Amino acid sequence: MMTKVAPAVVVLGQNSVALARKMISVLPGAILYGLAGRTSGVDVSFTNFGETLRELFAEGTPLIGICAAGILIRTLAPMLSDKRQEPPVIAVAEDGSAVVPLLGGLNGVNDLARRIAEALDVKPAITTTGDIRFRTALLSPPSGYHLANPDDAKKFISDLLAGEQVKLEGKAAWLSNSQLPIDPKGNLTIQVTERLVNPTANCLIYHPATVAIAITDYTSCADEAVALVRQLLADAELALASVAGIFAPITAAANPAIHAVASALGVPARFFTPNQLESLLSDGYSPVQAAALTATGTSGQLIFFASPQIAIAIAPEPIDPSTIGQPRGRLAVIGTGPGGAQWMSPEVKEILKAATDLVGYKTYLDLVGSLGDGKQRHESDNREEEARAKMALDLAVTGRYVAVVSSGDPGIYAMATAIFEVCDRDAKPEWNSIDIHIAPGISAMQAAAAAIGAPLGHDFCAISLSDILKPWSIIEQRIAAAAQADFVIAFYNPVSKQRTWQLVEARDILLQHRTPDTPVVIAKNLGRPGQTVKVITLDQLVPAVADMRTIILVGSTKTRIIDRSQGDVWVYTPRRYTD
Repeated sequence: MMTKVAPAVVVLGQNSVALARKMISVLPGAILYGLAGRTSGVDVSFTNFGETLRELFAEGTPLIGICAAGILIRTLAPMLSDKRQEPPVIAVAEDGSAVVPLLGGLNGVNDLARRIAEALDVKPAITTTGDIRFRTALLSPPSGYHLANPDDAKKFISDLLAGEQVKLEGKAAWLSNSQLPIDPKGNLTIQVTERLVNPTANCLIYHPATVAIAITDYTSCADEAVALVRQLLADAELALASVAGIFAPITAAANPAIHAVASALGVPARFFTPNQLESLLSDGYSPVQAAALTATGTSGQLIFFASPQIAIAIAPEPIDPSTIGQPRGRLAVIGTGPGGAQWMSPEVKEILKAATDLVGYKTYLDLVGSLGDGKQRHESDNREEEARAKMALDLAVTGRYVAVVSSGDPGIYAMATAIFEVCDRDAKPEWNSIDIHIAPGISAMQAAAAAIGAPLGHDFCAISLSDILKPWSIIEQRIAAAAQADFVIAFYNPVSKQRTWQLVEARDILLQHRTPDTPVVIAKNLGRPGQTVKVITLDQLVPAVADMRTIILVGSTKTRIIDRSQGDVWVYTPRRYTD
């Protein structure tokens, strides 16, 4: 059994980073933790080894430490209480010569150790007696099987080791091909069945993931759907643990009942395109029946199909949902902040780790650093927002998890609006199946303000000086209105190589309402190499001070400058608007 939670690989020195990356290459979603000050190029830096390890362990995260086994044991010893809940813990020698599973025998530690050892071309140091003698792990069955009565397993395995024989009822190649002492007359029994069975001490019961539940066009509330499915399974005397997944036509991918049932049963939801269901539909099956039978294969058997909304089928072998249909497509529009990883929110980092595809302007994709490793990159010119949005939506329709990368905040002069503009105008029916999510980021105006003090401390607005998508006549009206209303103004896109005169016009409009000595903040390359933040006066605002990587903050009549002893300044706008 492989753990479903992505592991954490923990290193204490730079010499271990390369080995860690080699292991991570075979551990999808794994996160590299490195000791701050001694490592670089890691996903997460930490300062306290013990606290970090214990926190991850408490969260159920599998741990792989490239360090001595004793360090891991002593660190985690106070937390050891229930071996059934312990995540896998593995020690790996710094030179990769040894892979030692320490904890998590009931949660797939030996399988995880074998996978790592194979990547490092060594043999894992597995010491579990049952694994060694029987060449299988009864307490930790492979993916697709669930042990229903683990409390009975300890004595059961002890009896096997003492010489008892076991009879096998049902089919499971991992058992029949093992070195278990299988005998039809054995006193012990292993039963493989999707049916509900009352366990006994001398019988281990394994539920294979052979049950497919199909749902479509369910219009009642999600809670009712969950209750109904549970009742149908109970009436059919089927074990919940044998449910492999929830299946449906792709047109139903946005139906909340499907995802509620999948979440309640702890299984994935998978979806079929019309082409995948066409053959069964032409044979007279309803869409929900066709989805159930497509999930189980041609040898599957429908056992419940009276409802037009729900059907249940059983496959002769365990179903691997990851190989059937596709997941619901996901599209996240994320903001990385103005600079690199230090500006990203934890939510954005998690999305980048989980995404399969990254879409964006090359400069912005480069900002994600190692979080983009192993992802499909789809680069495009910065001026091709609508084409980029369409491509991202079409990718997501195929079941991909697409992250559209913007700098700053994605909803401020960025890609979130482009996505919704395209959805609104083109309205492809297949896009309705996509789960779209916007993950906010630190905006350039926030970062600029923080770097110089608090110039946005009172009412403010943002205006883009680019006249590509709106006429200059509208822009100058807004500048004049904002100036007259005495807003602090954040100017985005102040100049480009071909467009410089707009900044001069904006300054001249402002000078009709502001004094020449009004503070102006010029912030360039925020969070990136070459960052500069300086303060000038309004009459000094000329195109030469800015470029497309510049954000300009123009103070109100109340904005003030505080001179500091080091020769630099703070800029702030008072909260109270008084003379």
